[in-house]
Amino acid sequence: MEQQDLGRFFQKGELIPAIVQEKSTGEVLMLAYMNQESLRLTLETGYTWFFSRSRQELWNKGATSGHLQRVLEIYGDCDDDTLLVLVEQTGPACHTGAHSCFFQRLK
Repeated sequence: MEQQDLGRFFQKGELIPAIVQEKSTGEVLMLAYMNQESLRLTLETGYTWFFSRSRQELWNKGATSGHLQRVLEIYGDCDDDTLLVLVEQTGPACHTGAHSCFFQRLK
């Protein structure tokens, strides 16, 4: 996808939510945000890059922990305002050590 085509995902704001799902199991691993630069880096490198809202900087998922996410497929939703990123996960996806960030059942 060309760089100028990526802009369509950022018409509503500078950040877009990215749902990360493990392709082999279908398990939703995490939700993070991408800006245009992190989406470009993800497409170029084949590994997930996100924009940290708290630190206000780019981060490569697993760069320090080794728990990398190799990108297999990326889909935009029907409104171009959410991404679904299918990955091959190495190790846990959550900073707590859990495989998925979604382990706290509410109901």
